[in-house]
Amino acid sequence: MNNQQIIKSLIIGPTVAILVGLAGSQYSQLFHGWPIYGIVIALAFLINWGMFVPAYTLQTEKFFDLTGSLTYITVTLIALYFSENLDQRSQLLGAMVIIWAVRLGSFLFNRILQDGKDDRFDTIKPNPLRFFNVWTLQALWVSLTAAAALMAITSTQRKTLGIFAFIGLAVWLIGFLIEVVADNQKRQFKKDPTNKGRFIQTGLWARSRHPNYFGEILLWIGVFIVAAPVLQGWQWVAIISPLFVFLLLTKISGIPGLEAKAKKKWGGETDYEAYKASTPVLIPKLGKLV
Repeated sequence: MNNQQIIKSLIIGPTVAILVGLAGSQYSQLFHGWPIYGIVIALAFLINWGMFVPAYTLQTEKFFDLTGSLTYITVTLIALYFSENLDQRSQLLGAMVIIWAVRLGSFLFNRILQDGKDDRFDTIKPNPLRFFNVWTLQALWVSLTAAAALMAITSTQRKTLGIFAFIGLAVWLIGFLIEVVADNQKRQFKKDPTNKGRFIQTGLWARSRHPNYFGEILLWIGVFIVAAPVLQGWQWVAIISPLFVFLLLTKISGIPGLEAKAKKKWGGETDYEAYKASTPVLIPKLGKLV
């Protein structure tokens, strides 16, 4: 990515967040005349821009993922604290986001502490503009992914929980469980020295080449389903939440990069080509685990 592309990204990212923030603020509760939803979106960017300074100064990516998770937790707690007449839906959505963020943040932070580094940042950290762009994109990730939950929490409309809430919670639980199990299976596989240089093809990874991403997409669909009954007007832009997660993981920064890395490492090997041919990229296949 050259400087011109980075500048475009730095313009487009915050612009998208502003537009979604304006749409989500249409029926948002107010704090001293300002929409709470808009406030928490702005806070997501301020947190990540602020953390960029020590990260660049120290030339470290070790607290990048942790900052992302803490941003989710912070904006969700603030939305809950300043919104009036909190109902069960708001509390449920807050719990869903925070539980997910705590689990993923602790998992990623422990992983980088054990690995010592994240090689994706090797060529990014020395370039201040490029590194700043990464932190900006993380703020955008938080803003768009949590959009449905934050809009519902801060909404002026309250409704009792119904069938949508229970369906959404069930979808979230299934997705959360799949993500947790898949992450732990891969982590345990990599910790075994006999698996060095090999790829995982057991457990959930026998059903999908990226089961953790499938779980991630599923759980945010669940969040949207829970939030949907109280969305109004322009707040329906919150559909961007699960769509953004899907596009991010399948088209931008998730699967494409990992597939390219795997092809470079194992492409042409009989076992890998057989695994690739028989195992779906994302949606798990049915049948007996191997």
